[in-house]
Amino acid sequence: MLLSSSNLSKSHGMRELFRGVSISVADGDRVGFIGPNGAGKSTLLRMMAGAEEADDGELRTQRGAVIVYVPQRDEFEEGASPRTAATVAAMRAASVHGDVHEAEVLGGVILGKLGFAESRMDDQVDRLSGGWKKRLSIACGLCEAGGTPDLLLLDEPTNHLDVEGIRWLEQFLSRGSNDIRAGACVFVTHDRTFLERVATRVIELSRAYPQGTLCAEGNYTEFLRRRGEFLESQAKAEASLANEVRVDDKWLARGPQARRTKAKSRIEESADRRDELASISARNEAGSAGGARVDFTASGRRTRKLVSAHGIAKGFDGQTLFQGLDLELAPGDRIGLMGPNGSGKTTLLRILCGDLAPDVGMVRFADPMPRIVVLRQQRADIPPLTLLRDAICPLGDFVDFQGQTMHITGWARRFLFTDAQLLQTVGNLSGGERARAHLARMMLEPADILVLDEPTNDLDISTLEVLEESVESFPGAVLLVTHDRTMLERLAKSIVVIGAPDASVSVVTSLDQALVVLERSEKAAQEALRMERVGASRASSSTSASAPVRRKLTFKEQREMDGMEAAVAKAESAHHVAESRVADPAVATNHVKMAAACKALEVAHTEIATLYARWQELESKLGG
Repeated sequence: MLLSSSNLSKSHGMRELFRGVSISVADGDRVGFIGPNGAGKSTLLRMMAGAEEADDGELRTQRGAVIVYVPQRDEFEEGASPRTAATVAAMRAASVHGDVHEAEVLGGVILGKLGFAESRMDDQVDRLSGGWKKRLSIACGLCEAGGTPDLLLLDEPTNHLDVEGIRWLEQFLSRGSNDIRAGACVFVTHDRTFLERVATRVIELSRAYPQGTLCAEGNYTEFLRRRGEFLESQAKAEASLANEVRVDDKWLARGPQARRTKAKSRIEESADRRDELASISARNEAGSAGGARVDFTASGRRTRKLVSAHGIAKGFDGQTLFQGLDLELAPGDRIGLMGPNGSGKTTLLRILCGDLAPDVGMVRFADPMPRIVVLRQQRADIPPLTLLRDAICPLGDFVDFQGQTMHITGWARRFLFTDAQLLQTVGNLSGGERARAHLARMMLEPADILVLDEPTNDLDISTLEVLEESVESFPGAVLLVTHDRTMLERLAKSIVVIGAPDASVSVVTSLDQALVVLERSEKAAQEALRMERVGASRASSSTSASAPVRRKLTFKEQREMDGMEAAVAKAESAHHVAESRVADPAVATNHVKMAAACKALEVAHTEIATLYARWQELESKLGG
């Protein structure tokens, strides 16, 4: 057993996060950790990492086990590059023995195996997308562990990742990358598709359960089945116990003489049943509480077309993000936007909202201008020193919501805030609580168009499901940017996909079609990068040829060099075939075929890495 804990308890100030929690992790486990916002998931993960102490209970780890913790926020020193960040992390690895050169070599090897091209290792981290920053954070954690940790702890790893980044992370956690992998992993996430594809066990931390957690072997679908069975059984137990307490009440209402013998014992048993009923009732209330109550206010506008975009294009610094986009937005439309990080999704939102002009084309708005309400990705609209009461109720102690007046305490409870939290500053709230505060403010504004820019970040699963129901029933138009595949599949009537190397735009009607377009764009981008490397290699060879120190290759080496481009293309084709076989559902259901397919994919990974290393070696010989 890599890690085991028993009866862990933790409080922050006067607030108890959890009590009596017991969890174990063994080699090969991939544990998905879920629960309501504020339940203490991140705190418990830090305890596993040894970064925070429990108030009570015991946590044991296997002697010599190497544990890596990757926090939710990716933080790097200003001006750092992937290479310097990885080197600094590798200096903490026991195998490096404090040698800077060995640390740099280890860092470079791990960066390469996690997909960083040599040409990108010295770029500034600030220029990386969110997905590559997360990949770098994981690489740094692996460097700190010397390459292969026994246990990898990830806090909300899919936040701010694009679809490409999430799919890479799914593959890395499930099968590793080349020979780099973790023995076991525990990850906190609210991404339901990610849980379904990666987790071998799901644990929910919640007051709805007697020991504070519910554990189910299997994926998220199996967890939902087990959770439903447990809560149904617990509800029946409450009903049965309530009947017993009613019988007790009738007995206690009788006079002392009528009770006759053994009265004292029965009174004590009745008191125990009352305590047990109170406890089970509290658990059932927690289990049925669900997420924050989200219900957007529509303006009641009847205009047929709210926004019309014709042939729009936009670019920055000489690079075109997208071009030739035609789009119409009417009440009832729910349009999803997808594309890699940095492809211009937020820029496109700003153009469609009238905040930014396109370089080419035209955007027309209905008259009068549609009312647009925006939930921004960074949740930065509310200053951190603002009191929560002022953030969610800016005009006094009452709000006017859908024609009804509601006191601030009732409004706050609707979003799962306690009365005491109203005097806290927004900066002291958790990420999920800040997201709920933004939703509370949004709901006060009548809207023709809802713009949701990564709304799922930091929200728990219960609130996500309520948010989806509210968006489904909203009569106005919705623009949705999210990497949550479950939400896109449920809500989006059409999806605009941007980020192609030629800046073209595709409009599709299903998530499956959008993923095909993204995969095609990703392959085109990889091919463009490969050709760029080939061109740079040939230019380098040409420069070396004119230099007096040029060294000749042997006849055999020259033939090998001439055929290297074709060999790499063949290896990459084999890798694609192997990758497709691993993704084949028919293979996934047969563990023998799946093992063989994973082995073939690993061999293909190794072949590509070997070829590129040999190519670099031959080029270095030419360079003298």
